[in-house]
Amino acid sequence: MTVRPVVKRTARAVLLDGDDLILIKRTKPGMDPYWVTPGGGVEPEDSTVVEALHREVHEELGAKITDVVPCFVDTVEHIGADGGATGVKVQHFFVCRLDSMDPSLRHGPEIDEPCGEYEIVRIPFTRVGIASVHLVPLSLRHYLDGNIEGVRAMHAPDLG
Repeated sequence: MTVRPVVKRTARAVLLDGDDLILIKRTKPGMDPYWVTPGGGVEPEDSTVVEALHREVHEELGAKITDVVPCFVDTVEHIGADGGATGVKVQHFFVCRLDSMDPSLRHGPEIDEPCGEYEIVRIPFTRVGIASVHLVPLSLRHYLDGNIEGVRAMHAPDLG
C-alpha cells in the first residue's frame, strides 16, 4: 500500500443562511467563472482545522459562523507551487450556519491583492440551485446534490 503524503489541508464552509447556500463566485482573467465555498488553507498558526475555517470565513466574507459540523472530505493530487512538495491536498468541508456578515470587514490576500473578482453570492440550497452554478470541486457538487436533506439534518436539534 502506498501512502501519499498530505502536503496541503484546507477548511471550507458549506455555509447555510436559511434556505440559501453562500458561495464565492470566482472570476479570473481568461477563465470561465466558477463558484467555491468560503475557506482556504490551514496555516501553521491555526491550532485546528476549525480555527482555520473561522479565520478564512472572516477573511473572505467578513462573517462569523456557528453550528460547525464536519460533513465531507475531498482528497486530490497536489503539486506545490514552483514544483514544491508533491502529494495530496485534503479539503475538509463543514456545514455551518451564518451568524453575521459584514463584507466591509473582508481582508486577506484574496481581497487585498486579488487575482480577478471574489463576489459573495447566495443560491437556493436546492438541487436546482446547485445545478445553476459551476461549483468546484466537482466531488462536492455531487455530494451536495445527493445529500441536501442529509446536510440540513446535520443541524437537527435532536442530533446531539
